[in-house]
Amino acid sequence: MEFRYASLPHRVIFGAGSSRTSLAAEVEALGAERLMVIASDRDTALVDELLAPWRDRVAVRFTGVRPHVPDSVAAEARRMAVDHRVDGLVSIGGGSTTGTAKIVALTTELPIIAVPTTYAGSEMTPMWGMTTAARKETGVDRRVLPATVVYDSDLVATLPVDLAVASGLNAMAHCVEAYWTEASNPIVRLIATDGVQALAEGLRGLAGTERASGASAADAGTDTAAARERLLYGSFLAGMAFATAGSGLHHKICHALGGAFDLPHAQTHAVVLPHVLAFNAVAAPESAAMMARALGADDAVAGLRDLASAIGAPRGLAELGLTREQLTEAIDLVAGRLPIANPRPVDRADVEAILTGAFSG
Repeated sequence: MEFRYASLPHRVIFGAGSSRTSLAAEVEALGAERLMVIASDRDTALVDELLAPWRDRVAVRFTGVRPHVPDSVAAEARRMAVDHRVDGLVSIGGGSTTGTAKIVALTTELPIIAVPTTYAGSEMTPMWGMTTAARKETGVDRRVLPATVVYDSDLVATLPVDLAVASGLNAMAHCVEAYWTEASNPIVRLIATDGVQALAEGLRGLAGTERASGASAADAGTDTAAARERLLYGSFLAGMAFATAGSGLHHKICHALGGAFDLPHAQTHAVVLPHVLAFNAVAAPESAAMMARALGADDAVAGLRDLASAIGAPRGLAELGLTREQLTEAIDLVAGRLPIANPRPVDRADVEAILTGAFSG
């Protein structure tokens, strides 16, 4: 056996209530005196509460967060950081919020404290993304890796169940693809397997308590709290796996769709994942077997499809708003990025089959 594994310099604070009990100390340890807080307008009340103990350190707040980080958003956030002489960043929100902080850090080299409120997992990675002229550009740079990540399952308590399901499957996609990228290795596959198991358990628990209670996710009781914690733990592991393994066919498809057609990020991953898995599983039987065991199934593809059905995941790209005319454009767009490293050789006909299946669900 031969492999290479490089550990990234992560500092993680994990626990219910940690954003309220530990975040101020992490801000203090960062040593920054002129912080930029990056968060969406919809999270204003939460942000006001969390930054109260260190409000005097906040130089500016950026609220113009948008999915896929358009270049206009990146330019404005970067300008504000320079104009206000910012010396540190705190992002509070989902993957788009974290992504905006990363884009600022990419050019300023400012340290980031990330406080995720979804299961995106991008807070654990040195990957960045920005959309220019309807095309999503991505890259890898250690400068965008957050210095500290504070995981607090209380912060996902008000996440609507349908969004939690999509976000959890987005994290699942990070785990699944980590099994077979060129940079994958046995350590990453162990992390990914634990991530798949935690995410599957959390998703089933969340969907099950929601159906049983008929209440919102925030009011479904201790069973839902445990499911949220499992999901957040799984997303943490998914981010770790993705950070080392990097992206492959699945992510390149989803990034193309998101950048070109502004499809919702997490939901797009949720829809495309079963189709890419079905394409690749036959070429990676050992990984597929590990995945199946983590899903509690005899077959990885069937297990993932059963999970998606049980939790009410979105089924097709058409459901997300993609038109048939855009489907043809999407096939051309992804095919134009070939060759893509993949455990099974992929050509234009394969791309067409995957996307056509994902379109109808």
